[in-house]
Amino acid sequence: MIGGSAGAFEALSVLLPSLPADYPLPVLVVVHIPRDRPSALAELFRAKCRVQVTEAEDKEPVRPGVVYFAPPDYHLLVEADGRLSLSSEEPVMFSRPSIDVLFESAADAYGERLVGIVLTGANSDGAKGLRMIGDAGGTALVQDPATAQAAAMPLAALYACPGARALSLAEIAEFLQKVPVTK
Repeated sequence: MIGGSAGAFEALSVLLPSLPADYPLPVLVVVHIPRDRPSALAELFRAKCRVQVTEAEDKEPVRPGVVYFAPPDYHLLVEADGRLSLSSEEPVMFSRPSIDVLFESAADAYGERLVGIVLTGANSDGAKGLRMIGDAGGTALVQDPATAQAAAMPLAALYACPGARALSLAEIAEFLQKVPVTK
């Protein structure tokens, strides 16, 4: 699970193209984008990545080796049965999609098998969700605030989740390439 805001496109441009074509895990991504226009993120990253990239659809099963972007103006959640869910409930931290909503639902669904990553951004969305991932036994990573275009989001995540590791984008990319697959 990856969440970001201001500067996230550039950060994701380091992480997602580094994934090999046979990447064995699903990757769900929330980026704060304006709700009043369509998102081009899936299309842009489809051209940059070796893995399959798509915009998430309601009730779609989560598949390994696919990067799912949350669509504009919808929260993205993971259901206990391994399906994606879209919600138009109230914005969280002025954001819909919200990183916290995705991370909290994923922590419930995946527990210790989950990796949560908070990237650059200008608010604290994702901090509470990352703490829940850590509390569930998952791995909590944060882009090193010194390397973030906007440090507020990674700083808030580190404060809320003291067990999180702050890494450079290159270190996060390397970590993702070596994540063990567990059932």
